[in-house]
Amino acid sequence: MKRFFLTLAVCCFAYSMASAITPNKLLSRGVTALTSEGNNSYITDGSLTNWKRCTAKDIALLIGEGADSLLITWESLGDCAWATDFTSGCSHSGTPLRNFKILTSANSTDGHDGDWDVAAVIENNPVMSRAVPINFYGKSWIRFVSEEEVGQILEIEAFDISNNGNDTWFFMGTSISQMGLKQQETDTTIADLIHARFPEYSPAMLRGGIGCINSTEVVSHISDYLKYAGNVNFWAIEMGTNDAWGGGDWNAENFRDNMQTIIDSAKANGITPVLARIIATDPNKANWQVNPKFLQIIDELTESNNLPKGPDFFSFFSEHPELLASDGVHPNGETGGGQAMHHLWAEALAPLYADSESTDAEQNEAISIPQILVNRQQISVSGLSDNICLMQITSMNGYVLETHSLSKNNNLAVTKLPKGNYIVIVNTSECSICSKVFIGE
Repeated sequence: MKRFFLTLAVCCFAYSMASAITPNKLLSRGVTALTSEGNNSYITDGSLTNWKRCTAKDIALLIGEGADSLLITWESLGDCAWATDFTSGCSHSGTPLRNFKILTSANSTDGHDGDWDVAAVIENNPVMSRAVPINFYGKSWIRFVSEEEVGQILEIEAFDISNNGNDTWFFMGTSISQMGLKQQETDTTIADLIHARFPEYSPAMLRGGIGCINSTEVVSHISDYLKYAGNVNFWAIEMGTNDAWGGGDWNAENFRDNMQTIIDSAKANGITPVLARIIATDPNKANWQVNPKFLQIIDELTESNNLPKGPDFFSFFSEHPELLASDGVHPNGETGGGQAMHHLWAEALAPLYADSESTDAEQNEAISIPQILVNRQQISVSGLSDNICLMQITSMNGYVLETHSLSKNNNLAVTKLPKGNYIVIVNTSECSICSKVFIGE
């Protein structure tokens, strides 16, 4: 007898130019972590202050009851670069949180006793920040458990995505972002600034700066970016300083092509890119300035791809060279260069939140939500209105395993994946849905 499964959507949202943002409440802020090295309040305080780090192999957090699904994020220190081997321009080092399990419990009393279920298994993770969705129905505790060295953990956060929250951001960048958004201490972060202005929202923020990287190297590693940061809603991109180095324009068209590839790759995976204008140098110290051609390219790509406008780092730092370091290129943490970057990003992104507050309900009423059906290894999507849409099948940890093109006239895909639980993501012109499914044999 054939058995059909109508999956329950765990996240669904409408979007126009940029995906409408649905809040995901931060539940872990201020929760004391119970670890194998003792109690720890550093890793849930929202600060990435470098000396506030944890090396425990067993970390438990009492999140509390109520949420059905969580998005778990973490930030490790290393040398503050997101990855250690994506660029040949300079060397990076650090131990990521590589192999571990995320467990959940409904009846633990101290973070160690009670019954624990495996919610996610992370294997061979090479990057310093990630986001992983987990099932949290009926649970109250989360727990990180590793049998190997975990490096230096700066922060663990848990967001409630039970109501389809998608306020999730990956900040791709160069050493400008590595230093300004992670390495340098600030009084507040982009996420905190957005929350202060729009209290309903608590952005999940992954820092992805890599010193010395250029757009060509990003393109060569785009599959890695999608594998490890492809399950967020937005890519906030600061790129171009190393492409424009020296002040010439000989590399400008290559930069344009690379950035278009990054934009296309993001959009194909349901991600909205937001481009920052390249940070200005202090030519009195650096002996060069960003060629205007590169800034023109950023502006043209933003307009031609109908993207939200990002921050204008060039104009701001041109007017405030005192916020640049002694090399005239990087933000100066001591004078507030990194802090300014957080504020500029928050100011640029604020219109997206203002628009979301006024249009979310209207959009969701106006669209027809497709439904996902699974019969053994056949996956069909009913209610499609597009001629072409993209369907991805990912592991429960967010790894993209298969990609299929569907349409209203061809809405069936056959997977070759083995029996088990997976997440199916369908992106149409009107909405994006993601559902947990069971694929049989």
